[in-house]
Amino acid sequence: MSLNVGVIGVGMIGQDHIRRLTHVLSGARVAAVTDVDLDRARAVADDLPGVTVHGSGEDLIADPAVDAVVVTSWGPTHEAYVLACIAAGKQVFCEKPLATTREACDRIVDAEVAAGRRLVMVGFMRRYDPQYRAMKEIVTSGEIGAPLLMHAAHRNPSVPDFFTSDMTINDSTVHDIDVARWMFDDELAAVTVLKGRVSRKAKAGFHDPLLVVLQMAGGVLVDVEAMVNAGFGYDIRGEVVCEDGTVELSESAGAVVKSAGRYAGRVPANWRERFVGAFDTEFQAWIDAVTAGGTTGPSAWDGYATTVGCETGLAALRSGQREPIVLRERPDLYKPEAGA
Repeated sequence: MSLNVGVIGVGMIGQDHIRRLTHVLSGARVAAVTDVDLDRARAVADDLPGVTVHGSGEDLIADPAVDAVVVTSWGPTHEAYVLACIAAGKQVFCEKPLATTREACDRIVDAEVAAGRRLVMVGFMRRYDPQYRAMKEIVTSGEIGAPLLMHAAHRNPSVPDFFTSDMTINDSTVHDIDVARWMFDDELAAVTVLKGRVSRKAKAGFHDPLLVVLQMAGGVLVDVEAMVNAGFGYDIRGEVVCEDGTVELSESAGAVVKSAGRYAGRVPANWRERFVGAFDTEFQAWIDAVTAGGTTGPSAWDGYATTVGCETGLAALRSGQREPIVLRERPDLYKPEAGA
């Protein structure tokens, strides 16, 4: 029996997930859709058999024919939809961010704790990328000693005109912030954002690239080069330096060919190409968990901690100073012994 999924938001990422749920994965079908642009929702539904178009996200969540919900709408709308799913007792997959402010994430965490069980999974897909997983396995095993440093880079070929320096933190570095917490099973303690020479490709008033330095509670330092006008492709880098060795992501493009005294390989064109496998694995894990009566993966707590990290990163961007990251006490629901 297939899980009936309702999708709120059918823009670029929403349509990609609908394609995934409909044509790639098993155990689920898209049963309902909605979007702030209802004409777009109807156009998407035309290609899907037996799909209901709802006038609002709230109506979709209330639909008894919808078993679980995927939220891929505009970030500031996430809080209301996630809270409505918790109130309805329905599992929800929410694309990042969980919510756009610390206070909104607090309300979601409080609601889920009051419900007494996890209902929220946040879409941090890098945790499902085989290269990141292989790197974490080495770090966690301790075979090359305790971790000391992590070097990371997030290079976009270009971004739309509406993109801002703040979005470099909230939309790009957000993934590296989550990876740092996951990689070291540790919380964030402080962040510094350094602005250096500006690329000639950056528009006026835009700081690109940025160097974001995270300090983990256990002392590991993580530096993230965030560049959104790299031009040559979508280039994701990562290396963890440990006491007795290092481990790094393999080339993100796959095979490197060596011939005639040269070597070459492909750089991914965009995030879809680089992380398509991670998205597929992530969603299949969610479908399987929800079908079994629970959830899995990044929790509402992970969404909260990452949003606080981004908020503090914006403060550091403006102040030019090291800013402490202050988190609330972690509820028991999200502690490892609770299975979160």
